[in-house]
Amino acid sequence: MFKIQEIRELIKLVDQSSIDEFCYEFENAKIKLKKNKETTAVQQTLLETDVVKTIPVVQETKQAEVKEGPAAPEKAVQPVAAEEATLHKIVSPMVGTFYQSPSPESSPYVAVGSKVSNETIVCIVEAMKLFNEIEADTEGEIVEILVKDGELVEYGQPLFLVKPN
Repeated sequence: MFKIQEIRELIKLVDQSSIDEFCYEFENAKIKLKKNKETTAVQQTLLETDVVKTIPVVQETKQAEVKEGPAAPEKAVQPVAAEEATLHKIVSPMVGTFYQSPSPESSPYVAVGSKVSNETIVCIVEAMKLFNEIEADTEGEIVEILVKDGELVEYGQPLFLVKPN
């Protein structure tokens, strides 16, 4: 049987791709994903009992609203500190699950205040059972960790803020 985390990852990958239908069978389980413009349907079948579960998932649509007439009041925007503007963002190169350490018993690769170089491994992003080590790609000091251990991350999502040397 597929774990909900695995199903969520599959949904995200199919949503981001140009394919309309995806079917995957493993041992005694089968999962079938279909998408159209408005929804993505997930169908998981247990082959032993022929139980079918269909879960509709509504895709997020990003459309700008155009309003005519007087402008709507805007939210107050706080000015960005000069220091924040100079920080380097280490971003996720893929969709997956963020892990701060190589195993649950191990200490994190980095913490706030850690010094990093270009080749320093800062975390792991797991995608489809592949554990990908993410390097800092800059030299400096970790100022902030932006995601929690075990959290799903998107492609291009900032993971760490680094103050360059």
